[in-house]
Amino acid sequence: MLKTRIITAVALLAVLLPVLFFNYYPAVAVVVLAFFGAAVWESFRLFKTPRPLLAAAIWAIAFGYTFLLNGLHGPVTFWLALGFGIWLLRFTPTLYTGLPPQEGMGNVMLSLVYPVTLVSCFVAILVLFQHSALYLLSTMALVWIADIGAYFSGKAFGKRKLAPAISPGKSWEGAFGGCIAVLVLAAVSILAAPSVPWLQDTFAVHVQAKRGWALTIVILVVICAFSVIGDLFESMLKRRAGFKDSSNLLPGHGGVLDRIDALVPVLPLAALISVWA
Repeated sequence: MLKTRIITAVALLAVLLPVLFFNYYPAVAVVVLAFFGAAVWESFRLFKTPRPLLAAAIWAIAFGYTFLLNGLHGPVTFWLALGFGIWLLRFTPTLYTGLPPQEGMGNVMLSLVYPVTLVSCFVAILVLFQHSALYLLSTMALVWIADIGAYFSGKAFGKRKLAPAISPGKSWEGAFGGCIAVLVLAAVSILAAPSVPWLQDTFAVHVQAKRGWALTIVILVVICAFSVIGDLFESMLKRRAGFKDSSNLLPGHGGVLDRIDALVPVLPLAALISVWA
């Protein structure tokens, strides 16, 4: 399994990094559209939507026409705010109230709302990429650091379960450890930025320069919190659907949603902050 995970990760990096850093928009658009279509298809499968491939194709065509065909235009801020608003007001409470039954209008409505947040996430990817490829990756890296920090902190200190009915492996100690890791590494990058020029084009450094230390810390803590919420929500969907992974598109890693679940609520928030900062 580990060998398969490594091979898949290397293959993805071999494709994604050149696409991002060569800054060739048609290639970026193709990759974004492919991942968006895969994520939407997986989400419809989790909701047991009839003909998920056809539904995903329709959503992907609409996304490509609206946001990719002629560049990023239209009410971008609206989509970012809508996506994050859904996470804040609808999905976060669901972690406590639970999901609606698999059959019924509640599930149908939720199956249409969740892809809206995927639209918001991928619009955010385009917004952050417009700033620079490094800026986009530095924003994603905050979530990856939080996840890695949570894993090792949970292994070492985890005692109190965070959400045992949803994801038994997660602990409060792990969540706090992941957040501390983000704060420490962000602080290091901010302090080192004056002497390391490329760090100046990263999310944490940009926010601190515009908003100061106190608000930057608050923003980073909120980002860590919503990365956990995104992860837990997708775990709820998989548990209800009886799936171990969202799909097997990425051998050794599961599906696209399994890789981006924590990013889905975070990236729209980060893009909004970047637009307003």
